Formats: sequence, C-alpha cells, structure tokens
Amino acid sequence: MYDKLALSDDILMKVEKPERYIGHEVNSVVKDKSKIAVRFAMCFPDVYEIGMSHLGIQILYDMFNAQEDVWCERVYSPWIDLDKIMREQNIPLFALESQDPIKDFDFLGITIQYEMCYTNILQILDLAQIPINSADRGEEYPIVIGGGPCTYNPEPLADFFDIFYIGEGETRYRELLDLYKECKASGVGRIEFLRRAAKIPGMYVPRFYKVTYHTDGTIESFLPTEEGIPSTITKEIVMDVTDTYYPMKPVVPFIKVTQDRVVLEIQRGCIRGCRFCQAGQLYRPVRERDVETLKRWAMEMLKNTGHEEISLSSLSSSDYSKLPELIDFLIEECSKKHINISLPSLRIDAFSLDVMSKVQDVKKSSLTFAPEAGSQRLRNVINKGLTEEVILKGATLAFEGGWTRVKLYFMLGLPTETEEDIRGIAELCNKIAATFFETVPKEKRVNGKIQIVASTSFFVPKPFTPFQWAPQCTKDEFIEKAYQTRKAISEQLNQKSIKYNWHEADASVLEGVLARGDRRLCEVIRRVYEKGCFYDAWSEYYDNEKWMETIEECGLSTDFYTHRERSTDEILPWDFIDCGVTKEFLKREWEKAKREEISENCKLKCQGCGAARFGGGICFEPRTIEIE
Repeated sequence: MYDKLALSDDILMKVEKPERYIGHEVNSVVKDKSKIAVRFAMCFPDVYEIGMSHLGIQILYDMFNAQEDVWCERVYSPWIDLDKIMREQNIPLFALESQDPIKDFDFLGITIQYEMCYTNILQILDLAQIPINSADRGEEYPIVIGGGPCTYNPEPLADFFDIFYIGEGETRYRELLDLYKECKASGVGRIEFLRRAAKIPGMYVPRFYKVTYHTDGTIESFLPTEEGIPSTITKEIVMDVTDTYYPMKPVVPFIKVTQDRVVLEIQRGCIRGCRFCQAGQLYRPVRERDVETLKRWAMEMLKNTGHEEISLSSLSSSDYSKLPELIDFLIEECSKKHINISLPSLRIDAFSLDVMSKVQDVKKSSLTFAPEAGSQRLRNVINKGLTEEVILKGATLAFEGGWTRVKLYFMLGLPTETEEDIRGIAELCNKIAATFFETVPKEKRVNGKIQIVASTSFFVPKPFTPFQWAPQCTKDEFIEKAYQTRKAISEQLNQKSIKYNWHEADASVLEGVLARGDRRLCEVIRRVYEKGCFYDAWSEYYDNEKWMETIEECGLSTDFYTHRERSTDEILPWDFIDCGVTKEFLKREWEKAKREEISENCKLKCQGCGAARFGGGICFEPRTIEIE
C-alpha cells in the first residue's frame, strides 16, 4: 500500500545500511490510514540494530496494532551519516511503515532504557521538527510519552516529555487512547487532555508538578500544582503474564541486529534481591508464564519469523520453576529443525551445564559467571547470594564438561569496597585457572590452556535500590581501582591465562549524574545537545569535556549528584513514584549492607518488600527449601 520512500535513492546510496530506513520488513504492519483514529510512532532512541532487538517495543507494537482504530509504526535514531543529510536537506524524521513524518502523528512514544541515550531523545524530537520543550508544543504536535526503566526517575527529562507512563505498558494505554479520542472529538485541546491524563493511574505529567530546593541544592518540596492531580504515582503492573499480549509475529529485520532471534520471555521479576540491581526491585513481584503457553508461543514465533535461534529471556532464567520441562521440549523440537537455543542468565550448576552441553557447540562457547565482587565479604554486602565454593564447584563441572573459556563479570567501586576486595578479583580468577589445571589432565587439555576473561564495570547507584543513598566513586578513584585490579592480576601465578578488560570511567560518572539527577539537569541535556552531543552511549562519539563544561555552566556539580552520600531523610527526585517496593524496605537493606548481612531470596523467605500488595506472583506461593 505504501511504496513511497521518505529518502531518495540518491540519499539511500550514500548512507551506511540503507535497510535501516526503508521499512517493508516481514511482519511489519501496514494499515489503511483512512480507517485509523490514532497514529502512534514507537521510538527507540538508538540505531536500528539496537532498537529492533528490544522486546518491550515488540510487545507494544503488537498490542497497539491488534486494535482496529490504532496504527503503531516504528522509528529509530538515524545514524550519524543520515542525521547530517536530514539536517542539510530539511527532511523531517519519518516512521518506517508509512514513511510519513512523525510530526503528523498523534503520539510519539519513546522507550527510555539507558541514561546515555538522553541526548538521542532530543535528536529524535529535533529531526522530527517537534519543539524540544513540551511547554513550546502547540495543538498541531504529537503527544510525547516516555516509558521504560529510566522513567522511574524521569526528572532529568521532565521538560521534554508531555507524559511519562510509569510501569508495564500492557495495562493503561487503551484508557489513555480513548481519552485522547474523546478530547479530540470535543475539541478541548492539549492542556486539558494532559490534565485528564494525569489522573489515569501510572501517568506522570511533569507540567502539573513544582519542585523547590533548599540552599544546599537538595529538594525542599515536590508537589502537584492543581487540585485532583495525584501526589504519588504508583507503577502499573501486569499480574497475569500468561493471558496478555505477546508478539506472535515479531518484525524480521533485513539486516543483522543485536538480538537476531526469537525472544521468549519466560517470567518477569527476580527472586534474588541483589542490592545494586534496579531491575530486580522494579519488576517485583516475580510472575511466571505458563509453560504450555510458552511451548506454543515458541513454535508459533519460530514458524512466523524463520529465525534459526530462540532465546529465553528473564532476569534469572534458572529460577523459572518449569525450566527443565521447557528446555526438554525446546531441545527436542529445535534439534529437528536445526534451531539454536540461547540461554542467558543461567546459574552455573550441574543442571545448567548439562543443558548447555546439549544445546551448544562446546568448543565454540564460553561460560559466563557474574560474581560481581572478588571477596565473600563484599558479595554479602551486595547480597549476591553466591559463594566462592559454588563458583569453584561450577567451574570444576564446566571444565569436566569440556569448556575452556570462562568470562567473569565484576563491579568496581561498590559500597564499602577495600583494596582487599579488589585483590580478591585477581585471586578468584587465579583460583578458577588453578581449578582447570587440577581438573583436566594434561593429555585432555584442548590447546593446553584455559582462557579467563575478567571484565569490570564501574558501579553506578540507581534509584529504587538499597544503594540509592550510596556515594559513587570519582573518575580518578575508578581509574585507580582498575589499575589496582590489573596490577593484582599480573601478580597471580596463572596470570597468563587471565585477560582483563575494564569500562570507561568518564561515562560511568555521567551515567551516575543522570541516574540520580533532578529537573535542573534538563537544561544541561539541552545545552550539551545544542553543542552537538548525541550517541553518547557509543564511546567514539562521547565527549566528556563538553558534558563537564556544560554541567559547570549551568551552576551544577557532578559531585553533588554522584559523590556525596545521601541521608535517608532527604527527599529524592523520584520519591513521588511508588514502584511497589517500600522505602522502609530499601532502608533496611541499606543498613544490612553496611552490616554485611545477607537477605534470603523470595523463594526461601519473604523479606516484606511491599510487593505483596499487588495480590499475586511469588508473594502468594509456598516457600521452598533451595538445595545448591
């Protein structure tokens, strides 16, 4: 129906991967515009290959397009080369399916997954020729709505969005779209629509809230400016994750994307309660999908896409109670069709290794452990629930099974970390290498050695975690910690078997500023974008100097947002959001962390986090005794 393209052949021939911009992929949805009441552009503010791999957008795309009066299309950040051409030739940003300009749509929905994509949001608005600040948008512009994990502290983006949808997208969109249609029909206008939208559960409309600050820069008050606007926004959550929307016909890209496979989400939430992990708190309580439904979905999606790989998605796949049954089914069905099975987020135990040996080509694959900290003391602080004994036992089983490459993930800069904890990273790597040499006889060693890749990222405290009050290290402290790690590894007996990688310190500090920032950062983000910064998540385009200079120009300091420890009495920028986990629970966990005490996982003992009020999931299941 829509054969026109927004870009000429001449432009498409000039840019890298023109397939990013032409639409027409298998399973993309095209509707008759004349029969549509609401047009919704769904945006991932990063390059096509990353955006196309995002499950949340696939779910919402499927959900919207299942409704007769709505047409949902997709849009991603144009890559640097096309961005330049669109500005020079004044080409407005367009949706893939119809190739129509985004500015002509009713809604622009932007998923906000990562702080370092904030300037790309401004790139999207700018290229779409939509005023960047919501206050400057008239009746003719789309309603700009944000969703995703970063909306749990939406304040650094408050000036740019009309609405933030807090929580899981399956529950309230129909109500919002019906309200929009009603307001449009009665001609009440944009502001009145937003005023009414602010009263729908889960909707946060920043223009109806005012923030005041103390002289030291901390928040004095955060209050609604009108009667009837809620002072607290409670997250939206789907309690029945089986009987809900799921894309049976995901769009199949023309080019290779980051997750080039069918994604089967087996559960939501996590029982583990790691104190650094934001997702583990936000998506409580754990809700499992019915195994028979998952089997049916898997087969249908594989048939509808032609993908040659299926991946099980969850925060901790090992904790899904029906995992053995699901895996057995997939192994049997997928082996007939030569389809690979990808199993991220597994704990390394006998069951997992047995499964991996059945589904992977052992010679090619590496095993991944995420101890997060080098010492048991620090693993207790972060409530990792993993002992050195379990790690080494898993390594022994893996080496017996033929694996010779192990990836280990750690964090540097965790609260209470000491030099001894850092040294523990090197020592744990060394012990794993020694385990290989003890376990595998010389004559059975493929290539004669083990390869251990240790990677460290720098700890960034996030909202709604027990560490939301914790200080973050400075750039220099981070670099010093990476240096200490490298030095400690070089002193180990098995150092030749260990390779060490570390993350950039600059970007981690900025991520910390944006993660726990307030409304005053809107000006910083806008100014730094005007200086040419976007694609900050890509190290080759990240300009730390411009960011630091702009923060200073705006009279703010990185240390205020990152390096100071917050009092548990301080009003935090995100305190108006109720994510289901109470502040009292987070405070208790923060105190337990300081005392190096662990909390048992949700299956073993309820910790009283507050998520039971949603009336379902693991909160209402009998406790089990876990045997490692």
